[in-house]
Amino acid sequence: MHLRYHDKFKTLADAPRVHAREKGDQVALSFEGRLTTHAEFDRQTSRIANALIAAGLQQGDRVAHVGKNTDHYFALLFGCYKAGVVLVPAVWRLAVPEIAYIVQDSKSKLLFVGPEFIELGRAVAKDAPELEAIITMEGGAPDLSDFVAWRDAQPDTDPQREVAADDVMLQLYTSGTTGRPKGAMLTHSNVIEMRRCQDETPVDWMHTFPDDIGLVCLPNGHIGGTGSGIGALYFGIKAIVTREFDPLQVLEMIQSEGVNKFFMVPAALQFIVRQPRAREIDYSRLRVISYGASPIPLALLRECMDVFKCGFVQMYGLTETTGTVVALPPEDHDPNGSPRMRAAGKALPGCEIAILDAEGKPVPTGEIGEIAIRGPSVMKGYWNLPDATAGAMPGGGWFKSGDAGYMDADGYLYVHDRMKDMIITGAENVYPAEVENAIYGHPAVAEVAVIGIPSDKWGEEVKAIVALKPGQEATEDQIIAWARERIAAFKTPKSVEFIEALPRNASGKILRRTLREPFWAGRDRRVN
Repeated sequence: MHLRYHDKFKTLADAPRVHAREKGDQVALSFEGRLTTHAEFDRQTSRIANALIAAGLQQGDRVAHVGKNTDHYFALLFGCYKAGVVLVPAVWRLAVPEIAYIVQDSKSKLLFVGPEFIELGRAVAKDAPELEAIITMEGGAPDLSDFVAWRDAQPDTDPQREVAADDVMLQLYTSGTTGRPKGAMLTHSNVIEMRRCQDETPVDWMHTFPDDIGLVCLPNGHIGGTGSGIGALYFGIKAIVTREFDPLQVLEMIQSEGVNKFFMVPAALQFIVRQPRAREIDYSRLRVISYGASPIPLALLRECMDVFKCGFVQMYGLTETTGTVVALPPEDHDPNGSPRMRAAGKALPGCEIAILDAEGKPVPTGEIGEIAIRGPSVMKGYWNLPDATAGAMPGGGWFKSGDAGYMDADGYLYVHDRMKDMIITGAENVYPAEVENAIYGHPAVAEVAVIGIPSDKWGEEVKAIVALKPGQEATEDQIIAWARERIAAFKTPKSVEFIEALPRNASGKILRRTLREPFWAGRDRRVN
């Protein structure tokens, strides 16, 4: 019998309370040898909530986190739930100016930092007037508060703050088409109502069972990372948390801890399956591997199916939809490469998919348009961006994804292209505008266009096409180094090509597709 909790939870703050009562002595989190039972997790989250309240935080206030995965991070997350405070995790791989923007834009009152990011936190604090304190998650700075001491100075009595299902429970920042990321506001009901819809289906892969053991190894600044942890703690199964993704460690967790379900991006699956030890592991407990964030090459999928011998589920979704809304189930995974293997899948229970033209009207079956999504997991909106929210959510509960695709007669969605020119490299989203803004400041650069080109390792990689100012000189290495100082490494171009002038249409818009075409010629879709 699969686990069902949607009728027991009003908000996610109820999860530790219920699990403490029902399975208090069972392990909730395992991190680097430290085991936390459900009863202890409930007490920890109450202490954290009380510490937030003692610090003067009101319901709806934001606090930020920059750090790698730990059990403390997920205790902080659920402590925020009990206090009605919103956690804003930033991807730790971002550059200092990018993280500073997230902290400033969210108006975070507290900043929690991992041990590697203490100095980054100090740098960010200089330009964050709303920030009241920095708290170190694992010590390392005598002049700053230590998380455990800060937490344990408070009683473990549940504060019982009244939190509503429609309250925001997480604010994740997505890359922006204008070069500025947007804070997607996700609510408690986004998770609970989506589960309510899925709990009624008899499909096993959608469900969680009492003996399941989950793995959380993706960055917490992404919905795939934090969402994996929320999922395990929602159901009260044991979750193995790793500080970051390590392919050998993943294999070890499968072998020694009995991990039997997890979500992974294709680039990570490639690193795992290529390890020599991958052929030596006992995968008999492995039930299902979900993958997504970028398409998977058929050859890699065949290799993974042959090695892991479990069910595979492809997932399509966005931060704005609290993750997955479309899935390709195990029975549609044909190692021989049927046409359906190119599909993202079918809408999950409770979700609707529509393909719209430029006027927002549905297009006929098989025609390409913009993918729109409606369902219980669609975000509340973008933080403090009413115009962006209105543009993405035109009404009727629909969210316009910015991805182009089409539906077949059987209801399968096929993702064709990205209407917003987004690049997905190693499952990280990169918008050209962000990279272009970083490169434009170089004194020798007259104009620049950034595109995604195919990469066997990363799916796509970032390439800059640069036109230099008359009489100026610059090398590929100089342009890359300039960008690296201003944006995250994964956004920095892997290559630079110099041309006389960028191609433009009559209105002066850069013809990005013209620049991409030579690299994508002969491929039937423009995502890799």
